[in-house]
Amino acid sequence: DRLVRAGLAKAHPRLTKPDLKMSVRRTLQAIRIAVNDEFSALDALLRWLPTSLAPGGRVAMLTFHSGEDRRVKKAFQAGHRAGVYADIADEVIRSRKEETFANRRASAAKLRWAVRAPLEQRSR
Repeated sequence: DRLVRAGLAKAHPRLTKPDLKMSVRRTLQAIRIAVNDEFSALDALLRWLPTSLAPGGRVAMLTFHSGEDRRVKKAFQAGHRAGVYADIADEVIRSRKEETFANRRASAAKLRWAVRAPLEQRSR
């Protein structure tokens, strides 16, 4: 944290404290995502997810940043168009004001859901 903060402050001396704090958070998040190969793991999960759901089975995915959310949204939309999912969330579900106040981390959370199509619907 200190090294990233010092490097950013030196490279961009006019960054305000809030902007510097956000830049440090995003930099560390990007490092974590790359080191853990998180996008590859999520993509693999999204590819195999329909095969692990029974017809009519439901899945809910909770994401915490736009890179994750975009992948989940696009996978659910593609699955819906292909007839793999009978229904998907039209809109993302976000935390209410009271929930966010009680748990600050909830502000970043987005929930999307999908319902596996019945077998007869997929054969069309």
